[in-house]
Amino acid sequence: MSVESELYENAVRLVETRYPSGWGGAAAIRLATGDILTSVAPETDFDALSVCMELGSFLEAHKRNERVTHSLCIYRESEISDFKILSPCGICQERLRYWGSDVSVAVTTPTNELLFQPLSALQPFHWATAYS
Repeated sequence: MSVESELYENAVRLVETRYPSGWGGAAAIRLATGDILTSVAPETDFDALSVCMELGSFLEAHKRNERVTHSLCIYRESEISDFKILSPCGICQERLRYWGSDVSVAVTTPTNELLFQPLSALQPFHWATAYS
């Protein structure tokens, strides 16, 4: 099984366990060690407190002092809906940039195929290049 497929399957398993019915979303990241971390967004009563699904895994990678090589985020509308892949939002792109512009990220496509691109493809004009 490819790294990308393994990430996808780990995220799907987490959603099916954590959210057996209704809406569900999860993230899976791969570390340079080969470990896969998964996380969900905590539910809050106040939208301003919301954070991305990936954040828990990113924080765990920082805690372990390990490099992230791949990142994926998925969601579904209900338990009978297909999963959809979400490209990392701008905030998560900035968080991922810590590990380099070569981190592979799953991206949203019109056909919902499992496609990964280097972070640099999402940020061809990133501000950090001014300091290179």
